[in-house]
Amino acid sequence: MVVSDNTKGLILAVLSSTFIGSSFIVKKKGLKRAALFGTSAGVGGYTYLLEPLWWAGMVMMIVGEVANFVAYVFAPAVLVTPLGALSIIISAILAHFSLNERLQKMGVLGCVSCIVGSVVIVIHAPQEQTPNSIEEIWKLATQPAFLIYVAATLSIVLALVLHFEPHYGQTNVLVNLGICSLMGSLTVVSIKAIGIAIKLTLEGVSQVAYPQTWFFLTVATVSVITQLNYLNKALDTFNTSIVSPIYYVMFTTLTIAANAIMFKDWSGQDVGSIASEICGFITVLSGTVILHATREEEEQSTGPGEAPIYSTYLCYFSYNQH
Repeated sequence: MVVSDNTKGLILAVLSSTFIGSSFIVKKKGLKRAALFGTSAGVGGYTYLLEPLWWAGMVMMIVGEVANFVAYVFAPAVLVTPLGALSIIISAILAHFSLNERLQKMGVLGCVSCIVGSVVIVIHAPQEQTPNSIEEIWKLATQPAFLIYVAATLSIVLALVLHFEPHYGQTNVLVNLGICSLMGSLTVVSIKAIGIAIKLTLEGVSQVAYPQTWFFLTVATVSVITQLNYLNKALDTFNTSIVSPIYYVMFTTLTIAANAIMFKDWSGQDVGSIASEICGFITVLSGTVILHATREEEEQSTGPGEAPIYSTYLCYFSYNQH
């Protein structure tokens, strides 16, 4: 039986979400343990690098990212990226049992919404036309529309890093996660380009000699390092069940936008399929919002002595936002 590229991408995306969702919990435990013996990551410390538990979570995340990397080679971003919602469900369930971050009935509804939305997206996902060389990908990357997106992304990231993160990084979860998500959208398009280059090379059409291949590799490396640094800060400062859904929503939205601009994922699809995918995506986003709101409600109802320090920061931020 011949397995379609979309099916391969789907299986890899599910495995990726399982590893990444679990890694959030393991890394959070490592960060909390490391903070007991040194400066926490939230205020610029790097004690967690000596913590074995954090490294275990890091290995799990790397395995998940590798699976995700390969998934993008076989399937379009509009299929692979939204399936990251499964990592939210996994991290929420594990946090319920291992971090005492309770998952309420509305939280379960949020998880179900994420699953339903993901299924709709999988059913209507487009079959992708893979470029035949790294030079074709480079032409897509240098089209005016995508260059404008890249310029806007880098400008916002610089503003967040140089001005907003030093002043608001400890009280506003969107600052660090904004940096992660914006850089993440560039990571995905670069990794997709690298993956296609590797696939073509393994098929006998070497792409190693092209400078564009190494350019995409450099961009992916810088973006991944930046993502990990600011994701650690967000995880160490805010509640896991808040970081996971917000990061997912921002990352997914920006990644789909970047891929739609560069790779033209929806080109050739009928209006009905595109509308169904958008509805599925909105359903997934609604699920993450429900998870977010449920966690806020729980934290606001706990007594001052019961809420953890990370929850206190989030309640303060949410109160000022509303």
